[in-house]
Amino acid sequence: MDQIVFGSFCLDGEAGRLFRNGVELELRPQAFRALRALVQHRGQYLDSERIMREAWGNTVVSRHTVAVTVGEAKKALKEYACWITYRPKLGYCLDVPGSADLLRTAWHLLNRRTREGAESALAYFTLASEQHPSDYRAFEGMSACYLVLGIYGMNAPLEMYEGFRKAHERAVALHRLSPELRADRAFGLYMFERRFDAAERELNQALRENPGLAPTYVRLAMLHICRGRFDDARKVLEYAYRADALWPVLPLADLSARFYARDYVGAVAQGRRALELHPYLQLGRAYFGQALEFSGSLTEALEQYRAASGLCPDLPWLRALEAACLARMGRTEDALRIFCDLERFREESYVDAYYVAALLLALRRPQEALAELERALEEDSPSITLLDVDPKLDSLRADPRFQRLRNHAMAAALSVAAC
Repeated sequence: MDQIVFGSFCLDGEAGRLFRNGVELELRPQAFRALRALVQHRGQYLDSERIMREAWGNTVVSRHTVAVTVGEAKKALKEYACWITYRPKLGYCLDVPGSADLLRTAWHLLNRRTREGAESALAYFTLASEQHPSDYRAFEGMSACYLVLGIYGMNAPLEMYEGFRKAHERAVALHRLSPELRADRAFGLYMFERRFDAAERELNQALRENPGLAPTYVRLAMLHICRGRFDDARKVLEYAYRADALWPVLPLADLSARFYARDYVGAVAQGRRALELHPYLQLGRAYFGQALEFSGSLTEALEQYRAASGLCPDLPWLRALEAACLARMGRTEDALRIFCDLERFREESYVDAYYVAALLLALRRPQEALAELERALEEDSPSITLLDVDPKLDSLRADPRFQRLRNHAMAAALSVAAC
């Protein structure tokens, strides 16, 4: 056996090396040989004794050692570790899914709405696109991943939007501009380019083509919220409830419409309903926490922020919300510890400067907060769309520097629209 390709991996049997997209991965000899046995017999279950012979030859080891060694092989596959499964009495099996399974798994991972889930989903969609480059669904999924990673503050927005545009264009070229793809494009237009009018036209067109798209109603409602058109947002959400009352993000849009309109009592009530329906949705707990915080229930808000971070520890802006709440509770030292953690994390990964600004405002450091908002604008944080309505920024609205920043953000939108 010379080389075996499986997914994006290449196993070089003679050299005893494993590669992923041309990059060598570190793997102990026994783990490599165990993986090689599984790859050579894809789709078949190998018991511990068989793997022992393949990886250790005449040396006898325990089943625990075999399990640990197979675990090392799984770890090397990272987000594709689930390709290796174990069944009692049968053993271990490696099975590379086909295109349909790849797509199904990818959407499942993306719906977790975590950074890890979105990045793993992107890897699955990318692999599907490599195996079947004429399947538009893989590129549609890739574009959705880039949107989630950018909009929810998981990765650098500018990079994510560029990835979205390329994948989206490919999907449209292979298929057509479906209502779903049109809605995705509109979402990008207002979240990243702040071309509100163009985005509104596209979202309305998508709904004319398919009136049953609950996610599209939610996006249109969020656009109205960003522009302070709260009555319009609530009217759109009525249609969304008719289309799919159980769409997970729908209660969050309803909560947001009330929160940004300063109806904190209504936002809290909606937050409790959202939590009852979707208790494991971290975004719901974060938005509910904001409603509680601004209604004066700081202790309960802190509980929600911490629960959100527990569900999704790879979203740093959730910690920023927690720290801001701690600062408002007078627990300045605790808030500063989180702030320092975020600064260290920022050295290696993306942290949405918009939420760092909100934290600094809670710490009563407005000039530093303004600097972070300027950074958020430079980095094209989608949260900039909330500048006109976010109560977290109310203490800055009379500041000339904030007014200039706000005008610059909106002027940039107008200049893009005019092109």
